[in-house]
Amino acid sequence: MTQPRQDLISAVKEHHVRKDFAYDAKVIEKNVNKLRDYLINDYQRRDYKTDFNVTISKGRKYYKVITDNSVHCFVDKLLGHVYKPASYNQPAKHVRFNLLTDPQDCFDKCDWAGGYLYL
Repeated sequence: MTQPRQDLISAVKEHHVRKDFAYDAKVIEKNVNKLRDYLINDYQRRDYKTDFNVTISKGRKYYKVITDNSVHCFVDKLLGHVYKPASYNQPAKHVRFNLLTDPQDCFDKCDWAGGYLYL
């Protein structure tokens, strides 16, 4: 098993031991909103002339980050995992980033088109 994967597993285990879900939920929601801001800033930095609408839809299990009329990514509400979309209603299987344990890694790599979500 690779070191980043082991770190992620230990972070998830620590998360379940702490059971501070209310605080974690607030941190994840705050980081999802930050991700939206980073996406908008990246789009504007590239000097495109059209508007770029980014909305967040809160579902039962995931936050759905929607850019214009397509899904940009899914974020797990409980653990903060960021997933690439497999379809409009379903995330892909593999975790790309985590907004609870290391959000800055995701923010540094994100771009408006979603290229950072590919493995």
